[in-house]
Amino acid sequence: MKYIRTLTVLTDAEIHQNEIPLFRGAVLASLGEKANLLYHNHTSDTTFRYAYPLVQYKRIHSKAAIICVEKAVDLIGQYLTTFNAILRLGERETECRIETINLNETLVGISDTLFNYRICRWLPLNSNNYQTFKCTEGLVERISMCENILKANLLSMLKGLDIFLDDKLIIKMTRLSDSYIIYNKGIGMTAFDAEFMCNLTIPNHIGVGKNASIGCGVVSRITN
Repeated sequence: MKYIRTLTVLTDAEIHQNEIPLFRGAVLASLGEKANLLYHNHTSDTTFRYAYPLVQYKRIHSKAAIICVEKAVDLIGQYLTTFNAILRLGERETECRIETINLNETLVGISDTLFNYRICRWLPLNSNNYQTFKCTEGLVERISMCENILKANLLSMLKGLDIFLDDKLIIKMTRLSDSYIIYNKGIGMTAFDAEFMCNLTIPNHIGVGKNASIGCGVVSRITN
């Protein structure tokens, strides 16, 4: 087990889900050429940092937010010193103020307890498994497939945080929504919302899977 730091910067600017990439662009524009690699994951104009994203752009309670993970927590001052009160989202401008800044530490690892989570705007399908999923008619079989994909997504996240499990990761999916399409750069992707039980402690609002840096695959604990 390992303590993982997360810092959440929540603004008062209300945005739509499809504006999250534009919010990311606005943050990068304010930083200019001084933006650290972790803010954008581009090593050059044509190559990427293929690793778990440590700066993630979100929509939390309908408002634009940034979550910094581990060493990215120490970089947030770079953005705060360039913070612009006018947020330009494509053709739309809106006033933007920092509402709260919260630092948390989560002991991430296997527990004896199964916790309840939901995952939103999750993108489990790719060019390799899309046809397999479409040809799988039984709900039980589809859920089993999604459980395996989610397990792989979580293990990939853990690897990116230098956490390696000694015990078995258990996932039991309890709800899988109908699929829906979300767009990024004009490309449609098949998304799902789901609820699952898991014996892993997961930091709240952290992203897993594809496009985790721009508001996809957002995991949150369900509490009674």
